[in-house]
Amino acid sequence: MRIHDACTIHSGFTARGKLEPVEFGGVPTIQLRDISVEGVVDPDRLARAPLEGVADRYLVRAGDVLFRSRGERTTACALDERFVEPAVAVLPILVLRPKRDVVLPEYLAWAINQPAAQRHFDETSYGTNIRMVPRSSLDDLELDIPDIATQEKIIAIDALAGREQELSILAAERRKRLTGMILAERAKSMRPTAGQERKAK
Repeated sequence: MRIHDACTIHSGFTARGKLEPVEFGGVPTIQLRDISVEGVVDPDRLARAPLEGVADRYLVRAGDVLFRSRGERTTACALDERFVEPAVAVLPILVLRPKRDVVLPEYLAWAINQPAAQRHFDETSYGTNIRMVPRSSLDDLELDIPDIATQEKIIAIDALAGREQELSILAAERRKRLTGMILAERAKSMRPTAGQERKAK
């Protein structure tokens, strides 16, 4: 299925200059740097900018999907239920609004992040210093979109796999720290005493 049959695609807001953050008022803004390597956006860490009155098509909410069209990682992320306040998505972020009877936001982001879709972007991207994926490349993307029930199962299994990976990394870090402590204690216990040092002399 072509991606545009599963969602609508909009460009993010075009900032005419640097967005100066404000302490009070304003609207939360999402820029490339706000999307983590893991594809997560934390609404509590977003800067606010004086963009009241911006067109609704630039405002994103829970259930929308954001696509990074520029940079080394051209991946997608689904905004979760923590987004209780609309935020402005800024170019080069593209906004995808899933047709909920066709595709779930989490599945859409997952499918875009899979190797097959990423190979498609690799073949159609341009730029030497900064990798850029044109809008036409996203429009032409073909995705395997099963029924909603199957999508839910895939999302659940992927979440479990991600959690398992996190726990494995945490366990490995703890084992490394424990091994370091044991080796340090071993080194300390094998250190010659003052009497042994005098005899050695």
